[in-house]
Amino acid sequence: MSGMDMGMGASSEAMSGGSISIDWIPQVYWIFVGSLIAAFSAVNLLDYILFRQRISAANRGHPFPARPNNLLWRTYATLSAVSRELSNAALPSIRFGRFTLQSPSLGVVAIVVGHLVLVTVLCLMGFDLSNIINWQYVGYRTGIVSMAQLPLIFLLAGRNNIIGMLTGMSYERLNWLHRWTARSLLFTSTLHMGYWFASWAPYGDYISYMATNDRTTIEGIVAWSIMAWLVFSSFAPIRGWNYEIFVLQHTISYIALIVGIYMHTPPATHGWIWGPVAIYFLDKLTRAAYSVYINLAIFHPQRQRSQQGEKQLWACQATLTALPDNITRVSIANPPLTWQPGQHAFLSAHTIAPLQSHPFTISSLPSDGKLEFLIKAHRGGTKRFFAHAQKAQLTLPSLHDPVPSGGKTTSVAIEGAYGRMRPLRQFDSVVLFAASTGAAFTMPLLRDIVRQWRNTTSSSQSRSSLLSAPDVAATRHIRFVWVVKSRAQLRWFSEQLNQAMKDVQELCQQGKDVELEASVYVTCDESLTSDYNTSVFHSASNTTAPPQIEEKSAPSYTSDSASDNSDASIIKKKVVIGGDVVAVREIDPRSDLSSTTSHADNTTKNDIKTCGKDNTCCCQSTIRDESAADAILPASAVCNCNCSHNNTSSSSSSISSSTAEKEQRFLHPGIMLLSGRPHPRSIVRKSLEQATGESAVVVCGTKGLNADVRSAVVALSDERAVHKGTGALGVWFWSEGFGW
Repeated sequence: MSGMDMGMGASSEAMSGGSISIDWIPQVYWIFVGSLIAAFSAVNLLDYILFRQRISAANRGHPFPARPNNLLWRTYATLSAVSRELSNAALPSIRFGRFTLQSPSLGVVAIVVGHLVLVTVLCLMGFDLSNIINWQYVGYRTGIVSMAQLPLIFLLAGRNNIIGMLTGMSYERLNWLHRWTARSLLFTSTLHMGYWFASWAPYGDYISYMATNDRTTIEGIVAWSIMAWLVFSSFAPIRGWNYEIFVLQHTISYIALIVGIYMHTPPATHGWIWGPVAIYFLDKLTRAAYSVYINLAIFHPQRQRSQQGEKQLWACQATLTALPDNITRVSIANPPLTWQPGQHAFLSAHTIAPLQSHPFTISSLPSDGKLEFLIKAHRGGTKRFFAHAQKAQLTLPSLHDPVPSGGKTTSVAIEGAYGRMRPLRQFDSVVLFAASTGAAFTMPLLRDIVRQWRNTTSSSQSRSSLLSAPDVAATRHIRFVWVVKSRAQLRWFSEQLNQAMKDVQELCQQGKDVELEASVYVTCDESLTSDYNTSVFHSASNTTAPPQIEEKSAPSYTSDSASDNSDASIIKKKVVIGGDVVAVREIDPRSDLSSTTSHADNTTKNDIKTCGKDNTCCCQSTIRDESAADAILPASAVCNCNCSHNNTSSSSSSISSSTAEKEQRFLHPGIMLLSGRPHPRSIVRKSLEQATGESAVVVCGTKGLNADVRSAVVALSDERAVHKGTGALGVWFWSEGFGW
């Protein structure tokens, strides 16, 4: 008799563990899981009500719309502050030589540990484990607990999932929970198999006999092996090795797993299998139907004909442009979909990268009239995008030339948009941190608030409806921080950032109480500026030439017209500091610093190791006071430390210095350009001290930057005793990682 048949033939009371009903076990599991989902859903509903209340107050001209104004909202703010402080806190990171293992937040740890405790208790509760007779009944119970977890795994896996809709979380924010639930399933399945084997062990070779002759046992071993492979292959190093292969094998593996479980389990438990199958196909059908509607030109009559008058099948035609640092800009004019800032979409171009679909952050706003991505070329599909753009564009744009917007178009398919986060316009102050291409996430958020500032007028009120809030912002202050590896990367967003600064200046001149502070840090610290890999959400936007700054408190730079440099990579400049003119040489970011030498003093790059105070590297030192002149000085003129030579090598492969024009463009004078690392705690503290309502801190970068900002928010919340009687107002934190 097989192990499962033995279990089915045993008494229900023995299998259940005394007086516990076997049907009660999965019910208890889903009572706990359902209660947690309901709690997060209630919080999501309250957050939406709070958002509508704040925006309505701002639309009426209330002076402090983001401040709790009654006992109910003050109580909710206090509970939120306490829960955020606990959930965002993390254990200290662990260093292994050059590598740092970032600890997860306590909120993540609590959910994972709580789930493991729940399933362990349900598996073993009511049994005397010292009695070997009970082991086969424990094996049966652990099988029931394993089956109960299957629907949750599939609910968390779909891009259009019910849990995400109820809780206000996008599928990628739930992906870690999907993986940990799968690991929990592997744990209970291992207990299931282990207790059956342990109950057979006293009977000599009975385990080997059952493993080779009993069909149910063989099917169970095969299903467990597939499950173990799914969990193992989903760990980050393997998952990120080749994204396309991972997706293909993952799909084949979980289909095989469902078939294996179906064959291994008795018919009485198949209801736990048909549920996940229905969830899977519902998600696939929903996505397929919406994608067909978006991408086929037949549903968009105005797109059925190309510019040459020919009929076309696809509604989306993209222009690909190669940019410095191996970046491909993909621009789709008048896209047939809507999106919100911070969302991403899946992009496919089967003529360039067949059978591949990658998620990229949307770096434009709907008001721009175009859907735009900026994609870093690594390998696979992203590398083919860049190669295609290079082939169509024989010479790349020079460092100082505008990026061409025309060119041959390519048919592409898009799916989305995906991603959910609380609207930032409901917060009084917003602090945005970004590293490298992470600005593709934060720049649209910044621009959208500035756009809503322009919509906010004291003489009129925006219209609202039951489903849409007035298109205004309660935000007064924005702090924007961008960390890059080289000045060439400033091209990606300098135009948008300059325009935002100009718009805010005009609003201030009109008497609006709004403020935008922006800082750009140029650093060679790889822990802050590493780019995306091919399996993550990334992009950026339009560009202009690398900027400089001119303001009284900072040095200003002028080109030396009498330059007699024999090396084109050296640009002579004069730096004005406190009225004194100091001559300096700047390394052209278009050049390859690895081959650059200084002809003036005949020193090689290896001799220029440090340029900061006390023989420190100015590119890696932490700047605590941005107003200090010595912090601003190296930003674009005298920072010649050789530790940053890799920062420009990638751009030199894409830009020909011979095509650069002499015209020099500038960053807006209000934008600080610094050399070194930002100090998140100092930056966030200054923003919180001037806030008159709840603040938001958003970061999109590497694990190192995200951890630094997270710890700064937690420490300041505790230091200021947010909503604990001190008068300090709340802080909402959002971390957008470069990979999942």
